[in-house]
Parts: sequence; C-alpha cells; structure tokens
Amino acid sequence: MIDRSHTEKVLYRVAICAFTYYPEKPEQEPGYDVEEDVAWCALPLEKRLPRPELEMLRNVIRTLITVPTADRRPFILKLSELSGDV
Repeated sequence: MIDRSHTEKVLYRVAICAFTYYPEKPEQEPGYDVEEDVAWCALPLEKRLPRPELEMLRNVIRTLITVPTADRRPFILKLSELSGDV
C-alpha cells in the first residue's frame, strides 16, 4: 500500500498538466516536452511501484494529459486502490 499523500500528489499533478496542455503547446512553447510533465506527475510513485506498473501508469498519464476526452475514472480508481481507499 502507498501513502495516500503520494497518490494525491500524482492526481493533482496530472490535473494541472492536463488543464494546461493544448495541442499546439510543443510548437508554441519552445523546449516544452510532454515527457517532462509525465515524469513530474509520476515522481511521487517513482520508488514505490515496480518498474512495469510505473511504466504502465506513465503511459496512462501521458494519455490523460494529451487527450482531453480520455476517461479519467479508471486512473482515479487505480490511485485509490494503490492507497488502500478501495
């Protein structure tokens, strides 16, 4: 089980990145790289999850940042499971 404060940080960071992302961002903001946002979002879980699970979550985070219509409920449920809230 992971401390709830860590999963809440991940959720907060993903929300910030998703709200501030727009398709033209890489072209309009020189140096912007979505992978930096993904790494920042996943950082609270970096040493708390096995590598394969962390990589899976990074892929989900990338989608949640870049696809505004992506369903966020499974991600929130996964974070709840990790913290033992479900």
